[in-house]
Amino acid sequence: MKAYFLSDLHLGAPYFSDSREAERRVVTFLDTIKDDTEVIYLLGDILDYWYEYRYVVPRGFVRFFGKLAELADRGIRIVWFIGNHDIWIYDYLPTELGIEVVDGSLVEEIDGRYFYMTHGDGIGKLKPSFRMLRKLFRNKTCQKAFSAIHPRWTVPFAYNWSRHSRKIEGPSESDAKRMMDNITTFSREYLSNHPEMNYFIFGHLHLLEEFKISPDCEVVVLGEWIATFSYGIWDGSKFELKKLISD
Repeated sequence: MKAYFLSDLHLGAPYFSDSREAERRVVTFLDTIKDDTEVIYLLGDILDYWYEYRYVVPRGFVRFFGKLAELADRGIRIVWFIGNHDIWIYDYLPTELGIEVVDGSLVEEIDGRYFYMTHGDGIGKLKPSFRMLRKLFRNKTCQKAFSAIHPRWTVPFAYNWSRHSRKIEGPSESDAKRMMDNITTFSREYLSNHPEMNYFIFGHLHLLEEFKISPDCEVVVLGEWIATFSYGIWDGSKFELKKLISD
């Protein structure tokens, strides 16, 4: 049975010309893999914005959530890594959908190979502005204050923020180089202390990359589902990056 790896779907993002079609594309893909997969890893920024209140959750994503629930009910393990857009996941998704939520990193052995997985937004030297926002968004007091504001104001604010903060075409050349340097340096340092590692899997960068840092270890960046529609597959003996839509 296979393991699948996806990241940065950004479902609900305001820059999709047809948000419903973007959701259907993901749901259709998940439906095609349900008979040959054992585990699906969702490596962050799956939703462009999500904030759970104690008794209320945002509207939308019905088809996507329904498909995840169906897969989980079939016995497929689903692991969702919190990203920098879907930070505020608490107990609703695990309780209702039967999925595992990981805030940070996870190391797993799959068919005798060791995989280090994380979204990647906290890796390496961060821009001061991003570091400050990341700390602010994860602060419990700030989260409590944010939850006290009515969603009629917070939801439009969040989507407008997303519209202006994310370039559809991906990071600039300088940002891409800086982020790739961050994850490469991190992976090499981690590997020096954990020589058993075979794969480092990242999201966040909106880049599609795969390269070796040792004869037995690769770094993989999964791309995104805004324009590239890329994903990774482990088939029991090898890892491959693929695109849903060929160039």
